[in-house]
Amino acid sequence: MTPAGYKAIEQEIKHLKEIRPRKIKILAAAAALGDRSENTEYSTAKRDLGHLEGRLRFLYKQLQYADVVVPADNDKLDIGKFVTVEFLDDHDQVTYQLVGKQEANLNQNKISFASPIGKALENHKVNDVVTVSAPDGSYQVKIIEIKLN
Repeated sequence: MTPAGYKAIEQEIKHLKEIRPRKIKILAAAAALGDRSENTEYSTAKRDLGHLEGRLRFLYKQLQYADVVVPADNDKLDIGKFVTVEFLDDHDQVTYQLVGKQEANLNQNKISFASPIGKALENHKVNDVVTVSAPDGSYQVKIIEIKLN
């Protein structure tokens, strides 16, 4: 996991802990309405609080077992670094950040080191041509640029 990914989890935990008391109050107010077996407000509040508690447990485990990697200042691609690649089939260029599995988000151009392209690119250098073995077939990319940020 990158240091930024670790910090993002810490911030989400902080946010969830801030809204937790409000969720508890909503549950208590719904419980005070009476018969819980047919109380939609109670069921919804209980479910919402359960989701929040579950998410907190998940995030705490993420931090507990996280291996925070600070990228080395060298010319090899590894976790935390940004890479610009050219897809050799259509010459399209895209810049990605290589991140931990829990940080991956293709909409933000963050690819996991465990993804097919992440595995193929790791430890390569600028101008290397890499073959990516994806579920739909293989393709080649050329590494154009690697940078820390």
